[in-house]
Amino acid sequence: MTYQNPLDISSPQIAITGLGAIAAGGSSAVELWRNLAAGVVRCGPVPEYLFRTILNFPVFAAPQNCLSERARALLAETCPEFRAESVSRTILLAVTAAAEALDQAGIGATGLRQLRVGIALGTTVGCTFHNEEYYIAWRDNLAPDLAPVHYYLGGNVAAALHRLLGTSGPALVVTNACASGTDAIGIGRNWLAAGQCDLVIAGGADELSRVAYNGFASLMLADTVACRPFSHDRQGLNLGEGAGVLVMERQDSAVTRGGKILGRVRGYGSAADAHHPTAPHPEGRGLKTALAQALGEAGSEQIVLVNAHGTGTKANDQAETAALASALPEANAAAIVSTKGFTGHTLGAAGGLEAIFTLLALRDGFTPGTVGCSELDQGFAVRPLLQSEGRSLSGRLGLSQSLAFGGGNAVLILEAAS
Repeated sequence: MTYQNPLDISSPQIAITGLGAIAAGGSSAVELWRNLAAGVVRCGPVPEYLFRTILNFPVFAAPQNCLSERARALLAETCPEFRAESVSRTILLAVTAAAEALDQAGIGATGLRQLRVGIALGTTVGCTFHNEEYYIAWRDNLAPDLAPVHYYLGGNVAAALHRLLGTSGPALVVTNACASGTDAIGIGRNWLAAGQCDLVIAGGADELSRVAYNGFASLMLADTVACRPFSHDRQGLNLGEGAGVLVMERQDSAVTRGGKILGRVRGYGSAADAHHPTAPHPEGRGLKTALAQALGEAGSEQIVLVNAHGTGTKANDQAETAALASALPEANAAAIVSTKGFTGHTLGAAGGLEAIFTLLALRDGFTPGTVGCSELDQGFAVRPLLQSEGRSLSGRLGLSQSLAFGGGNAVLILEAAS
């Protein structure tokens, strides 16, 4: 089927030259992909290095020391005075992912300073929900230490990354709930297409927060065991944390400097249905609009992989599969998976991580099945893959989509380079 392209930004081509990630399943994109294929699940009680809780909803926590040696080495060049304790955990996660992506792209500290660098990162809460003790003390007319205030004022993750890397260019933090990371990549793609910068670091980062944790529990959306997206017995989601970052360039620029092209961003769509503060529209109306936009840019080539939002909540999985059946004619022929049974729901980081998994699957020509899903809900209009149903992929195009609270929806179409 041929889709009408609503945006005339198909030229120049936007290439992906670097991938970086950290989450519960591993401290790099390479490690994460290996453990996803192996079905590794690192889901457990909230570790005390994050926060204390009496609730029993497990989470997918990243390692306590989340600043990689690669990131430390880069910061030693770009920001010698850096101290890890001076920034939030969200920023540390973002730096680790960005350092890996830049390393793979072959761009070091010297090269960064010579470029106009755009940084677009999605997050939901960042460090801004870790100030409860300060506000309680302030309310009680005490004189609390001002460190939480400084954390808050320095919590803009995109501006912080510019500061730490010594770069300059457009900076944007997207806070569109769970679609934030996907939207950030789409926005970064648009910056490059419009010539606003030479290189973009885009994706998402989010640390686990006690307020967010309690919020999902109060909405009765959290499961007491590891989540099971698309499964007939699914009972909700588990929160996770991490970061997923892409380095993107105009393809002609990447070729000129000798960079290796891993893939391309072929389409991006974003739309809202504003159906409910937390639940998606039952028919996925906003998602269908976002899908149409992205497919219109990508053209008529068949989609062979769909990395679904797949949270494991009843409402999301039902609405998402309904939208796919309606908007994507080849949906039943595509491999449909969710990776949240491996990472948990990393909120603002989810879009970045899932875009990376989509591209790596396309490059390998194989996708693992949906971790945690052993028996499908029979009410879906399309059929996602069970955990046991890994599948070979014969095409180059994959789709990664995110559904957010408030009715926000974002879709990326990615192409693996040959």
